[in-house]
Amino acid sequence: MSPDALKILAHEIGFSTVQICRADDPWPAGARLRDFVEAGHHGSMGWMEDTLDRRSHPTAMWPDAKSAVVVGLNYGPEHDPLPALERRSEGVISVYARNADYHDLIKKRLKHLARAFVAQTGIEVKVFVDTAPLMEKPLAALSGMGWQGKHTNLVNREYGSWLFLGVMLTAAELEPDAPDQDHCGSCQACLDICPTAAFPTPYTLDARRCISYLTIEHKGVIAEEFRAPMGNRIYGCDDCLAVCPWNKFAQTACDTAFHPRPELKGPLLSELVALDDESFRLVFTASPVKRIGRDRFVRNVLIACGNSGDVTLVPAIVERLDDPSPLVRGMAIWALKRLDPARFAAEKQLRHPSETDADTCREWGA
Repeated sequence: MSPDALKILAHEIGFSTVQICRADDPWPAGARLRDFVEAGHHGSMGWMEDTLDRRSHPTAMWPDAKSAVVVGLNYGPEHDPLPALERRSEGVISVYARNADYHDLIKKRLKHLARAFVAQTGIEVKVFVDTAPLMEKPLAALSGMGWQGKHTNLVNREYGSWLFLGVMLTAAELEPDAPDQDHCGSCQACLDICPTAAFPTPYTLDARRCISYLTIEHKGVIAEEFRAPMGNRIYGCDDCLAVCPWNKFAQTACDTAFHPRPELKGPLLSELVALDDESFRLVFTASPVKRIGRDRFVRNVLIACGNSGDVTLVPAIVERLDDPSPLVRGMAIWALKRLDPARFAAEKQLRHPSETDADTCREWGA
């Protein structure tokens, strides 16, 4: 199968863009990843350190890999997601997670592409969608699909910041496409907008300060310094993506699987904070949000409640003071103190913080 035929088939299957690069060429991405981990910027994501050697280069994971077929799937939103941050009684879920889990859709299409390629060539392939130790963004940049901007994410001149990525590695020698150039220029809008100053320098991310990391990957108590800057972001953060000037060329996603479910466009904090485990699973069936579990999600919602300025949320917050999860209880205490200091003092008087777990005790100020 020729590269042109492969690209035609990829578009027919439903991918928005497809590019090819060498998988066995030297690249600086491995050294940058090692610096990232050695600086501790990966936070509690121990799997990044555990897989560092395998992740450092495609051939470290599969020595026979010669070419990488990189596919992109547009998930561009219909509207700019940034204005939703002003509606403080609603929760903001990252654009990519407002409907179906992209992993499932992309992997299904990639396997279709892989089967067709193997049937015609008999050459071995392996497919990856963000769940294996493979760095898709550097491969996408090497293939000419775009460049990694100052926020470290891929930027594409046709789709802006809104591309899901997948990779098919193959032992076949395919003609590579030319890499794109970095077109960020002097712009640093993505750095300036970050609420938690998660970029110590351009092209460097400290995940420990990133709201996406804090709301999704971080399993414990979120440090107080980050709670107010989180605003009403309850799963992920799109700020550095949404502000990119290249989004003026972006297109709304064609796949209905990526159109937001109505109930997730502007979900009310008053409803989300009341979710128990069963109702959480029901609301987020087949959604990426489901993976973090109810307790971490409600932790995030309670932080948004504390930032909302909406005192009508106080009764719902008080109910969470007796939640089975200490993580939830701790954030309920913080949210109550933010919204209603007098009620906080009264609840503290009624309870015995010194008899509770250490984290909850700390939130009570005991």
